[in-house]
Amino acid sequence: MAKLYFHYSTMNAGKSTLLLQASHNYVERGMATYLLTASFDDRSGKGKIGSRIGIGTEADTYLPDEDLFAKVVARLDQGPCHCIFVDEAQWLSRDQVWQLARAVDDLGVPIMCYGLRVDFRGELFPGSAALLALADEMREVRTICHCGKKATMVARMGADGKALIEGPQVQVGGNETYVSLCRKHFREAIGDA
Repeated sequence: MAKLYFHYSTMNAGKSTLLLQASHNYVERGMATYLLTASFDDRSGKGKIGSRIGIGTEADTYLPDEDLFAKVVARLDQGPCHCIFVDEAQWLSRDQVWQLARAVDDLGVPIMCYGLRVDFRGELFPGSAALLALADEMREVRTICHCGKKATMVARMGADGKALIEGPQVQVGGNETYVSLCRKHFREAIGDA
């Protein structure tokens, strides 16, 4: 039975690496996969999913208001697809998560979403909130703070090396912009002593 999965964590936990490995496992066994990522995320190149450890692959992109149910139907019309993988799922809209859930339920294709749970202010992303509500299975991908405790928060760092507490929720970036922290060190970084 097909399910909607949500693999979530903070930055630098290896979510994209896990996505790429899972897709590779399907392909290695002769099964087709379909990979999606946000159209505006070009850190690894336009239409690519990449990992900090240097692996990557081509992916289709979706626009912020695109109907993902229709996109899945169009892909299935091209031939069999055994699993769909969505990277940076925090950037999905609530409607898009519902569209993916409909694809699982009505088309019988498993969909695995990978993304951040919270933003740099400690607030849920709309896509993550919808996935936490709708996913059939959720799995936390763990990473650690500099102190060794589990990192559950992400801080956006300014040019001066200090944590920012204001700004747009979506800002594409990597290690140069974000640091994963435990809650205690997140609070210290944002000045909530």
